[in-house]
Amino acid sequence: MQTARPRRLLSKQRTIGNIVMLMLLAACPSPRHSPGIRIGLPEAPVTLDPRRATDAVSSRICRLLYRRLVDFNAAYRPVPALATWEQPEPLLYRFTLGTTGREFHNNTQLNADDVQATYEWILHPENASPHLGSLQNIERITVINVDTLEFQLSKVDPMFPGRLTHGILPAEQIHNQHPFHEQPIGSGPIRYISRNSQGIILLQRIRDGQQFHFIPVREPITRLLKLARGELDLVQGSVPPELIVWARQQPQIHVLQHPGNVFTYLGFNLQHPVTGEPRIRKAIAHALDRDTLSRQLMQGRAKPSEQLMPPDHWAAHPTLPAHNHNLQQARTLLAEAGYGPDNPAQIEYKTSSDPFRIRLATAIAHQLGQAGIQVNIRSTDWGIFYGDIKAGRFQMYSLSWVGLRLPDIYRYAFHSASTPPHGANRGRLEDPTVDRLIDVAEETGQATDYQRLQEQLHSILPYVPLWHEDHILLTRKSIRGYTLNAQGNYDGLLTIRTDPVPTTTQPRAQ
Repeated sequence: MQTARPRRLLSKQRTIGNIVMLMLLAACPSPRHSPGIRIGLPEAPVTLDPRRATDAVSSRICRLLYRRLVDFNAAYRPVPALATWEQPEPLLYRFTLGTTGREFHNNTQLNADDVQATYEWILHPENASPHLGSLQNIERITVINVDTLEFQLSKVDPMFPGRLTHGILPAEQIHNQHPFHEQPIGSGPIRYISRNSQGIILLQRIRDGQQFHFIPVREPITRLLKLARGELDLVQGSVPPELIVWARQQPQIHVLQHPGNVFTYLGFNLQHPVTGEPRIRKAIAHALDRDTLSRQLMQGRAKPSEQLMPPDHWAAHPTLPAHNHNLQQARTLLAEAGYGPDNPAQIEYKTSSDPFRIRLATAIAHQLGQAGIQVNIRSTDWGIFYGDIKAGRFQMYSLSWVGLRLPDIYRYAFHSASTPPHGANRGRLEDPTVDRLIDVAEETGQATDYQRLQEQLHSILPYVPLWHEDHILLTRKSIRGYTLNAQGNYDGLLTIRTDPVPTTTQPRAQ
């Protein structure tokens, strides 16, 4: 347990120490390494099964391994991937598979039976798929022929095609209970090869045999050190801003930044007597100085926000009032809730053991302390932390949503029917008005209805929004052809290439 104490938002001494360490160690000779492009991960994927994947790393790798019926364009609108669709009746969608991308990595052909088996598995309650909540509107799936199937819905859903973005698995292996989580069989442009005892995952691009090593390296300074020394070729995200400043000064490292839709927030256990009190959450919102946090911690790589949707999303609310930094208002709300200097509100704040996330938690705890909220920080390894959040073992936590596209995130994160394992309503929100507004918005598909929903969420604050983060990519200068997008996925690996590196004798550190 860590108790937050007042401190500067950035520890200059720690920053200088980290950079000096990088400068000294980066001069050491690089060890010999296996051929292939090496990607440093902040943590290992939780699963390689797209029916269960929810964390960022798992979802991004599954996207490479498996093809899906539908994808999204840059305007956050659904577009055909494996299949096109039509809507012959209000409650009926017919999907027709195309001619490409239909060979599984075990050399069998992907057909409508595989699509049906994949989605029926997700829909079976006993399988406890976290994606069940967003698909419960499916009443029946009927295979017409090997290329065609129909989804019968129980109610009108104009955005239904955009819900079918899960990777398709072979039906025979589904029925045989194949362990997809550790031995994936997809039909994507990249195939799974192996995972060794150190947790390094080896994948291969099908069109040319290019290999990729996904290497978990938990500490960001170690990831950057390995990149500087040539032990990694690519690092995407999860690097503290001050180390990115250092990386920009290194001749062997290229840094690319792109606006992103990664939404970072504070979440609350709404069943707890402290964090379940709306005035406490509103006090927290007013106690936070998000502009200062963004400027000093993120060095401007984040844009404070009041909502989940990125500002250019068609369903975003254009005029939500800001919860401005106002310590006096925060203290007044705390007093109304029965707390004061002699009886401070006490909150346990859970976060991962990532050093930057701990620093963010410490800065937030310091700001809340100025309003009279006593915060205790508990940091654990990612697996334990994420397990606690899903199980509801928390008062307050910080996390990020990645890859936001459809506004179905509102059902997944806030509908009373979406508590884990049926969704990601981890705070256990039970609000009939929110449920009704979600149902209405999904039935009409209109931006105005989603904006009314956001107004209700803004008033009760099951989350306190922090910001939308930019995506950061760091590569060796020999890397070419990798592009970033707002989704922050790994699609750049489909086009990445390496320039030949001339053989030279590496100088030894003196």
